[in-house]
Amino acid sequence: MKGTYFLGNQAFETRELPGHDLAADEVLIRVAACGVCGTDVHIYHGDKGSADVIPPVILGHELAGVVEAIGDKVDSLTVGDHVAIDPNIYCGECHYCRKGKKQLCTNLFAIGVNRDGGFADHCYAPQAQCYKMNKDIPLAHGAMAEPLACCLHGIDRANIQVGDTVCVIGGGAIGLLMVQLAKLAGASRVILSEPVALRREIGLSVGVDWVIDPINKSLTGRVQELLGIDGVDVVIECVGNPTATAQAFQVAKRGTTVLLFSVPKAGTAHPLSLEDVYQKELTIVGSIINPDTHQRAVDLINSGRIQLAPLITHCYPVEQVKEAILMQMGNESIKVIVGEK
Repeated sequence: MKGTYFLGNQAFETRELPGHDLAADEVLIRVAACGVCGTDVHIYHGDKGSADVIPPVILGHELAGVVEAIGDKVDSLTVGDHVAIDPNIYCGECHYCRKGKKQLCTNLFAIGVNRDGGFADHCYAPQAQCYKMNKDIPLAHGAMAEPLACCLHGIDRANIQVGDTVCVIGGGAIGLLMVQLAKLAGASRVILSEPVALRREIGLSVGVDWVIDPINKSLTGRVQELLGIDGVDVVIECVGNPTATAQAFQVAKRGTTVLLFSVPKAGTAHPLSLEDVYQKELTIVGSIINPDTHQRAVDLINSGRIQLAPLITHCYPVEQVKEAILMQMGNESIKVIVGEK
């Protein structure tokens, strides 16, 4: 067994994995696919993940694979099951866990962040973190369960009403999941603002009604042309930089909900017009990870209701994790997978 360890300072090393006896509630998974997330990019650059990262550690928290061995008290899984992993493990004891807001857990522990994860050919995980997939679903699609689960939490917070118009800012993997979920939530029209032509094309193929290149067109002007009004009902920002955030507020009409979903670089700030918040009665919400949405994500994937194949653009072997992360940072990729495509 082998895995690629993050050593800090943008360095990686592929090593043999130290095996251990399974805990009673633990399973050994042969990792088939693990997605590269924006969080991995942040960690690569020295920022914090969802929890503190202490190298050396195997990153990769968007993983799926096949159960190879089970602990003595594992009763919901058998060898050969296909599973998608929810990486986030909550303490259940802190103030936020006890208030029913475990996504804000102050003792969050995560597979692929501060416990060895999926950039390896095998991974150990507690039974409770494993969700069964249909065996006719590509395992690479299971690697999309975690980002999809996070998007579902965001969609819940955006509170889209049937018939709403929605603008998604950013056409990366998250944005292209969001446009599909917005349609499933009842949006009448979904607009995608994205400067990269490839991502606009794929957006149209997965259900976007209109695409806008915000570099060459005025987003607010084009929305006015398309809808006949000066904004949309819900804006979902999926980029994480001040320019995209500014566009999100510009395209918000009176009464709009603005979901700031992206993971920004630490210290990123945006000047907010308090008058606009007041005069427009804006609702501004954030969203973090995936509390109690992982099963819903796996159910959606098993049902085939979400198009995932067009989003997976590149695949790398486990020895090339650094190359995979660098590709995920480029405009020519949407979702990069380590493992099987």
